[in-house]
Amino acid sequence: MISSLLAVTLALLAPEISGRVVSITDGDTLVVLVDENQVKIRLEGIDAPESRQAFGTQARAALGDYVFGKSVKVVTYGKDRYGRTLGVIFHDGENINARLVANGFAWHYKQYSSDPELDRLEREARAAKRGLWRDPNPVEPWNYRKRPKPKAASRVSLKSRISTVEELFVSSIPS
Repeated sequence: MISSLLAVTLALLAPEISGRVVSITDGDTLVVLVDENQVKIRLEGIDAPESRQAFGTQARAALGDYVFGKSVKVVTYGKDRYGRTLGVIFHDGENINARLVANGFAWHYKQYSSDPELDRLEREARAAKRGLWRDPNPVEPWNYRKRPKPKAASRVSLKSRISTVEELFVSSIPS
């Protein structure tokens, strides 16, 4: 009860911006045009699958279906470490961050949010196996980002390949 009151109080005190969504970066990041300025918004309290991760494409598409090209209100909560504005997106009075969690396109990002509503919505989506919860072993985006990156294949120039082939050929000719 106290945490709900605190969340409502903070929402009332948080600055708001309004504009039209002009770009969807991924399942939890978008760009809003506000007075001819583009503002990159990272959705507060949620973490969607990464673009190359299972359900990443679907999460991005869902966010696009919900708000791309539409007017939104953003309740802002400062900036993240990458300089993006943190915010809760509302379209026609609906909390879009919560909708993504409820439909199984994002996790409640408990490391940065203690919102009981997002927690409840995630539990319900899991139980109903909506969206990413259909996967038998969904990988949290924060763990996916920590995985070892595959090493890039070494790029050997064509000239060095030809030189190597010539050397092999020359060395195989009996003297």
